[in-house]
Amino acid sequence: MAETKGLRINDQIRVREVRLIDNDGSQKGIISTMEALKMAKEQELDLVEIAPNATPPVCKIIDYGKYRFEQEKKLRDSKKNQKVLKLKEIRMQPKIASGDLDFKSKHIKEFLDEGNKVKVSIRFRGRELAHKELGEEVLNAVLKRLEGEYVMDKTPAMEGRLMSMTISPKAKK
Repeated sequence: MAETKGLRINDQIRVREVRLIDNDGSQKGIISTMEALKMAKEQELDLVEIAPNATPPVCKIIDYGKYRFEQEKKLRDSKKNQKVLKLKEIRMQPKIASGDLDFKSKHIKEFLDEGNKVKVSIRFRGRELAHKELGEEVLNAVLKRLEGEYVMDKTPAMEGRLMSMTISPKAKK
């Protein structure tokens, strides 16, 4: 059998003695590896090294196939409960019309309802860079339209020719 995920089983265990835990979870104490292997074979189970860094290493008599299945099942279940956060970006310009601002704000609200973070960017071109306060007014107008359905992650700040802020949805109760 090939070595899998750092666990050594049966004949792969190369130490003289191990601390043995029986199939039912009871401690058998420190015994020789050969004796532990013999006990595992008598029960038609595997000797698995659970804690290789302990002194002496801790081994357990278990059904290795069943043990591996349980570990993979735990891993699958933990992945199932994860929520992957995506960062959506909305770009605007400082001279955006009111109707367009409503439309973009509606999209931002949809993204937040889906549980995504949103980066709202204002792109300045040419002489617009001289009037950064217009960009801040647009971002404040967006926030006013969202009516507290957000948490501010990053306040409005200039990054080159872009002014951007990051918002995320409020935690649901």
